[in-house]
Amino acid sequence: MKAAVFEKVKEPLKVDEDYPDPTISGELGKTIIEIEACGVCHTDFSYLEYGVPTVKKPPLILGHEISGRIKEISKDVKNFKVGDHVIIPAVLSCGYCFNCRIGRENICLNQIMLGNHIDGGFAEQIKVPIKDVIPLPPELSLEESCIISDAISTPYHAVKNRAQVRPGDWVVIIGCGGIGLNVVQNVRVAGGLAIAVDTVPKKLEIAKEIGAYETILAKDKTEREIVGDIRKITGGGADIAFEVIGHPATMKQAFNSLRTGGRLVAVGYSPKRWDGFDIGRVMFREMEVIGSLGCRPVDYPNIINLVKNGSLQLKPIITHKFPLSKINEAFEVKRQGEGIRIIILCQK
Repeated sequence: MKAAVFEKVKEPLKVDEDYPDPTISGELGKTIIEIEACGVCHTDFSYLEYGVPTVKKPPLILGHEISGRIKEISKDVKNFKVGDHVIIPAVLSCGYCFNCRIGRENICLNQIMLGNHIDGGFAEQIKVPIKDVIPLPPELSLEESCIISDAISTPYHAVKNRAQVRPGDWVVIIGCGGIGLNVVQNVRVAGGLAIAVDTVPKKLEIAKEIGAYETILAKDKTEREIVGDIRKITGGGADIAFEVIGHPATMKQAFNSLRTGGRLVAVGYSPKRWDGFDIGRVMFREMEVIGSLGCRPVDYPNIINLVKNGSLQLKPIITHKFPLSKINEAFEVKRQGEGIRIIILCQK
């Protein structure tokens, strides 16, 4: 099969026309998916550009936002058939650890991330356990639905399960990339009033298009000015703030934009420590600081229904499409900061 292989940091992916096909001969509970599309996430870019280590050392196929068709299934599988449209969650859970048993599979203690622990989706095929596959209605675009696997589902979990956004809540979103814009969408669906903050006007235009109540262009503004704008709009501070960049400076900015009793939800990842964090303020003003990672498998049917009825939109988020053979051009677009969500068409 054709696959784009990550070999070294800061070097182009190697497009290999003869990468070994996956097989399930004699295995139970497995399926081979013919990959239609795979989204390009900032996580993939971090491995390639910044040298963030992967669990499986290169060579490795990156990519974890996968949609496709079932090509082959183990003989014991009864609830799927060849040709079914599916998506695959970015993280595969074990099903038996403590967190899985209490319904928090997104923080499975034995989790396996596609394109990190094992080969991912920048290829024509992939083998995964059938228990992790999510059926996709045929009326949804198979290409565009790949971003449901992470770019749509991660914000859904953050908004619904972690932040618990309620109708009328003032909600600030710091960072309007692929994940941040989908936080905006999910906040709107939950009935919250979304204030989108970014340095790029085009991203704020999209945020407004998909439901932001207000936008703030942060370019050339100090933290004090941004926080002041938020406090003016909300009448004293946001109820909830999402940081979707992964940087201590913007995490602090998000925290400072909150009212007394407000809730900060960290969605962006940063390896850096937040120096000077005011724990006294957290205590005295009953603030909350919450992390959010991925999405629980049980939530995918609801997310798909929201996409199906138009409440959550895919098209405005996907700005570029590239065939697998031109994947390095896709990463160059990402490098230049020109795309929101880029998808790779793996059968082209």
